[in-house]
Amino acid sequence: MNHYFHSLRIDEGKCDGRMKCMKACPTQAIRVRKGKALILEDRCIDCGECITVCPNSAIIPLTDPFGELAKFRHTVAIPSPALYAQFGREILPDKILAGLKQLGFDDAFDLAQTCGEVSFAIQEYLREYKGPKPLISNMCPTIVRLVQVKYPDLIDLIIPIDTPREIAARDIKRKKSNLFGLKEHKIGTFYLTPCPVKMISIKQPAEKGKSHLDGAISISDIYGLLLSAMEDIKKVSYRKALESICILGIGWAMVGGVCRTLRLKNSLAVSGLPEVLKVFNDIERGRLRNIDFVEAYSCAQGCVGGSLTIENLYISYNKILKLIETLEFEKIKACPDIREVRKLYAQNYFFIKGKVEPRPLKPLAPDLATAIQKRKEKEKIYETLPKIDCGACGSPTCLTFAEDVVLGEAKLTDCIFNLAQKFRGLREESCPAVDKSAPLNPAGSNPSKKRKKGKVKK
Repeated sequence: MNHYFHSLRIDEGKCDGRMKCMKACPTQAIRVRKGKALILEDRCIDCGECITVCPNSAIIPLTDPFGELAKFRHTVAIPSPALYAQFGREILPDKILAGLKQLGFDDAFDLAQTCGEVSFAIQEYLREYKGPKPLISNMCPTIVRLVQVKYPDLIDLIIPIDTPREIAARDIKRKKSNLFGLKEHKIGTFYLTPCPVKMISIKQPAEKGKSHLDGAISISDIYGLLLSAMEDIKKVSYRKALESICILGIGWAMVGGVCRTLRLKNSLAVSGLPEVLKVFNDIERGRLRNIDFVEAYSCAQGCVGGSLTIENLYISYNKILKLIETLEFEKIKACPDIREVRKLYAQNYFFIKGKVEPRPLKPLAPDLATAIQKRKEKEKIYETLPKIDCGACGSPTCLTFAEDVVLGEAKLTDCIFNLAQKFRGLREESCPAVDKSAPLNPAGSNPSKKRKKGKVKK
């Protein structure tokens, strides 16, 4: 079986096995064994839902430390547009980019401009596409992995346009290499990420062998340092600061940003895994064929709702929305030339080189005959279970519990209903005269004492 890199780690010292993470997992990738949560690496899509619901902060997101910059001769920060929504409205992107240079990066790149280019590329692809619909966005790595694991039949609907962060990192390395005479591996490109799953798209891309990015630094880790670094930066004129912002790209920070700025008529924007699952179920059943494009994010409200951000997601969403309204009011058009984008599009500049493939789950057995036999055994066990999916056994559903038993990762007696039946059987064997229909321990009863009749003495 393939080995999968994950951006989450469970701190067993903090975990008390409350099962909230197990119940929240959309791909049933968590089990609770011996009072501790366990992640099944073939099922986990690194969505971060478990991080959000864990009451003990026992699930830790893994990103790169700031010290990784020392490994490179030249470093470039590529912040997610969601970073722009973490500060007050008076702090515009130009000041944030300047602050990143103050922190120690040799350069900072405004990803919103590349997002604008990719927006036009998506528009071009939708215009000429004649295949099955709707197409699914690939901006969120969790969405791509969700399709790989849970909806493999929808793989071909994932749009083949590369993500802005990868395109930007690729171009930065090439240009900086020519400018400074450095080899590309000496130039470090770091994405400032609102969620841990971007680390996965860097360490183990779904569609290609190697990412053009060298690491991901959490927005929450860099926030305090960046805030201090911006204190000494001189303020530029409001109008001049606005002129550098790409109105198409800034919307990528929130759900609906792509659909809204391109005014796509037959499109759908959805965020939050519960809602995404509903939409994908409908796509799988053929109910959304009249929709051209689905823009999907695992985090509520899009990247501004990532688990590694600082600001309240609704305030962040509102700030991005107000910034777009301001740019429209001021008639700022700092956006890519669509004619240049079309030239690059014709040269396959925006397309992913590889292909996204389904992610195989752990088989019941290595050979087909044994797998068929175990499948029948799994079905037989499932029929004996109560089918209430209580989770008390440490598996999220009765069906997954039956599979865990067949795989030898759980015992039938882990089910509290089976355990009760076992004790009832032992009681019947040792006390044949006992009424079999009587409960094991009737509420309020004490078999060693008989209740006395008569008045109670005061």
